[in-house]
Amino acid sequence: MEENEALNEENTNEQEPLESQDTTQDSLTKVTGMYKDWFLDYASYVILERAVPAIEDGFKPVQRRIMHSLKELDDGRYNKVANVVGHTMQYHPHGDASIADAMVQIGQKDLLIDTQGNWGNILTGDGAAASRYIEARLSKFGLEVVFSPKITEWQSSYDGRKKEPVNLPVKFPLLLAQGAEGIAVGLSTKVLPHNFIELIDSSVKYLKGQKFTIYPDFPTAGIIDISGYNDGLRGGKIRVRAKISQLDKNTLVINEIPYGTNTSTLIDSILKANDKGKIKVKKIEDNTAADVEILIHLPSGLSPDKTIDALYAFTACESSISPLGCIIEDNKPLFIGVTEMLQRSTDYTVELLKRELEVQLSELEEQWHFSSLERIFIEKRIYRDIEEEETWEGVIQAIDKGLTPFTKHLKRVVTEDDIVRLTEIRIKRISKFDIDKAQQLIDSLEERIAQVKHDLANLVDFAIAYFKDLKTKYGKGRERKSEIRVFDDIEATKVVIRNTKLYVNREEGFVGTSLKRDEYVDDCSDIDDIIIMTKSGEMMVTKVDAKTFVGKNIIHVAVFKKKDKRTIYNMVYKDGKNGPSYIKRFNVTSITRDKIYDLTNGNPNSDVLYFSENPNGEAEVVTVLLRQAGSIKKLKWDLDFSDVLIKGRASKGNIVTKYAVKRIELKEKGVSTLKPRKIWFDEVVRRLNVDGRGELLGEFKGEDLLLIVTQKGIAKTILPELTAHFDEDMIVLEKWNPNKPISAIYYDGEKERYYVKRFLIESENREDLFISEHPKSVLELVSTDWRPVIELEFVKQKGKDVKPNQTIDIEDFIAIKGIKALGNQLTTDKIKNLNALAPLAYVEEEVVETNDIEVVDEEAISEEKSTDKNAPADDVEAPKKKKPNDDDSQPTLF
Repeated sequence: MEENEALNEENTNEQEPLESQDTTQDSLTKVTGMYKDWFLDYASYVILERAVPAIEDGFKPVQRRIMHSLKELDDGRYNKVANVVGHTMQYHPHGDASIADAMVQIGQKDLLIDTQGNWGNILTGDGAAASRYIEARLSKFGLEVVFSPKITEWQSSYDGRKKEPVNLPVKFPLLLAQGAEGIAVGLSTKVLPHNFIELIDSSVKYLKGQKFTIYPDFPTAGIIDISGYNDGLRGGKIRVRAKISQLDKNTLVINEIPYGTNTSTLIDSILKANDKGKIKVKKIEDNTAADVEILIHLPSGLSPDKTIDALYAFTACESSISPLGCIIEDNKPLFIGVTEMLQRSTDYTVELLKRELEVQLSELEEQWHFSSLERIFIEKRIYRDIEEEETWEGVIQAIDKGLTPFTKHLKRVVTEDDIVRLTEIRIKRISKFDIDKAQQLIDSLEERIAQVKHDLANLVDFAIAYFKDLKTKYGKGRERKSEIRVFDDIEATKVVIRNTKLYVNREEGFVGTSLKRDEYVDDCSDIDDIIIMTKSGEMMVTKVDAKTFVGKNIIHVAVFKKKDKRTIYNMVYKDGKNGPSYIKRFNVTSITRDKIYDLTNGNPNSDVLYFSENPNGEAEVVTVLLRQAGSIKKLKWDLDFSDVLIKGRASKGNIVTKYAVKRIELKEKGVSTLKPRKIWFDEVVRRLNVDGRGELLGEFKGEDLLLIVTQKGIAKTILPELTAHFDEDMIVLEKWNPNKPISAIYYDGEKERYYVKRFLIESENREDLFISEHPKSVLELVSTDWRPVIELEFVKQKGKDVKPNQTIDIEDFIAIKGIKALGNQLTTDKIKNLNALAPLAYVEEEVVETNDIEVVDEEAISEEKSTDKNAPADDVEAPKKKKPNDDDSQPTLF
């Protein structure tokens, strides 16, 4: 404040000469004084009195005044919210609407206020009923932790008629439990809510000198990624997602929503994304009541996994929240993290508990003092000494003189107030005075005093016990709602629905979505890139647009897949007008958009003679035909692309011939020459990847599938797509071997028996339930070993010895049957445990394949142009036997 004042004074001094030079205006109004006084006063008021909570109790002023009013009105019964609002207006100098809104926000957090009536729904966004229709009272938790009048500091209200608390003595990290959000002048605050139980546990750890970490927890549940939380400080960020699962092949269900949204805004964002063509949705049903349930019906043939990713990428199903920990301390804003907030709150709680114990000790000692005086007064019959006294002073002196011989054990001197209290004892009480009961009272007071002194001497232990007691009494039902998980990054271009058609005019060199009279290429979206190659050997990648000129004589155009190493381009080109021909294979993984790349050797009049795109690295066989010239003896021969290594787009390639080529014809379609793709499963993000993160599932070819078994007794096979989602109850995930049986032991709820079965997956890409459909049926054990072995532990029967453990070879116990078969009964005895033992040895016949060649990374190989134009084809390997393949790649012949 002082710095601002000094700065404003300096600015004022600088402006004075300008003012004196102004001759065009009669007068000039100075605003510097108003800015210095009025604006800073206003900013300070908004920061301190409206927008930012205090660190001591976690309340903004309006919230503190509402809680104080509820306490003043508290009689155990509900009060109309309108009455509470009116009462609060004695302390809060603002309108009733702001008070009512603030009270509804406190009530919806279900911590301090016990609500009755329609208080709105944070899940659907529905507002509360009018304040005259809803009721409230303080919760038991609020009464216990928020109020303690004897240690509360008071101040005058805004009009001086009432007393209100400066801060409420809150003995709990309330600010972190409820969260806070406010926009002031020049700053803002956003403290995210945290879990009730975790806050108590962290406070206990802090008091024990242990490390702790706290993370947000939201009432709307959902999934959160806290990897960038940064302790709630400026610059931090968390990502929140809705919990989306697959109900069936054409239906998705949302059961939890991100914090900061509601079902209405969420559905609106989905509909907008559908209107823009980012996703495809057939119908949306909102069945939300006490719990969220949004059903998203998809058109047939649409991938549910891909749609889930698209929902996260293009709708409010995923959002980012940036916390900002700003609080008020000593009438100044302070930026601190949530860890320090908890430490300060816990220290403040300990201080409050200490003050309460000190007040309690003082009261107990005062009670003990008077009880001791009362006993002496009655037991020694000192009240008789005042019978002869005629004046009040004489009465006081007589009692004081009578007490003096018996007060040496007291802990303080006897005052006139003490004697006055003794004179107020009724005759009835004196007549019924019981010495034993009086002594018992004094003894109990002494025990309580000793306990309070012990608590004060062991204050940290007392505070720990206090927090644990809060957890026991109020922690039930307050377990964490938001699931903490690391998110995978979703590439929008991979999940966007392609709702636009791409066209090409090959001769004139135009591509775009508006060329509807020209050749159709593929479906695309407005965020896609397209790759174009021309007959002169030029390549360019550009963004989808209505109409773009890319170069004449286009030989290839397609939607570009970034970082795609499996799409291989096979090409034969003539180097310059009369140069030799070269063969090359390459992939395109990274580019600069709108930059023209030369795929030939760079000489003028180069020409592409043959080109094909191969999505899985297929290598075909072509026939080369030469023109008759001079003494050429061999005018025709076959060329196998599998003999050529895959290199970068800038590689020159291998020489085919130095003579003129008449044409090149496709002789035989090729099979993939790429090695099987290694796929890993990352348990942290529960997604597949090819980057080596997590558990290696195996090497996958185009036809290979994944086997999934869930705890519900469902088995299915799916394609190993990187966009696949996996349920939380998945217990088996591995590369599927169609010949390897699955062994399962399950409890049949209807027959109340254990059964064992062995089966093979009968249908690909279909879910099959392999246990009975009875609601009490439970899958106990599943194994994908060739020859599994289990051990049975039995329950001890009354009056009988425990049956010894039994080992069972499942292969020997039951033959392979259908997936829907009941299986064989495992045993008639009651089972205590089922243990999987090491499987028996089994040697699987391996199929050796020799038609794979090494894939060379583009960036590592990008070689310089060769200088020897007649160099031999040193990249050619030994020919391999080809297998016909009905792939979709279509070569282009010239």
